[in-house]
Amino acid sequence: MGTASDALDAQCIFMTSPTEFAELYERHYAAVYRTALRVTGNPADAEDVLQTVFLRVLGRSGRLEPPRMPGAYLRRAAANAALDLLRRRAVHAESQLEDASLLTSAERPALLKERLRRALATLQENDAVLFVLRYVEGLSNGELAELFGLEKNHVAVRLHRLRQALQAEMER
Repeated sequence: MGTASDALDAQCIFMTSPTEFAELYERHYAAVYRTALRVTGNPADAEDVLQTVFLRVLGRSGRLEPPRMPGAYLRRAAANAALDLLRRRAVHAESQLEDASLLTSAERPALLKERLRRALATLQENDAVLFVLRYVEGLSNGELAELFGLEKNHVAVRLHRLRQALQAEMER
């Protein structure tokens, strides 16, 4: 559950001091960047997402209730921002995926990751974030239940259905 560090981070998310914000950034920037990179697959895009997340935190300073799990809150914000970026890009440019039979074995994992990113972008935002936080960031079903305000069993069922939906989307 929550630690003393989480409580301090929760206060820092809605702080007024630049020092507190700097401490929050130092403590969480790597996890936010890592989440963004895993979703976008591009270091430059991950940097943009990192900047977006912390600018949003700074812009909301003092206006919202502090989250109970700040680290998870920031990773969720990163996943949301990264998915938004992927969706905007998909609307503006549909790139053609090459025939997998023509690819070398080294190119196939990259193609698979790209197909997964595209499939994730087709999901509802909360579903995509749930999937990323569970299978990319490694949050437990219990942590996800608390973060999303759901029952633990409901999280497990949703994750199962999401895996099925993603598999079907990737097979298209």
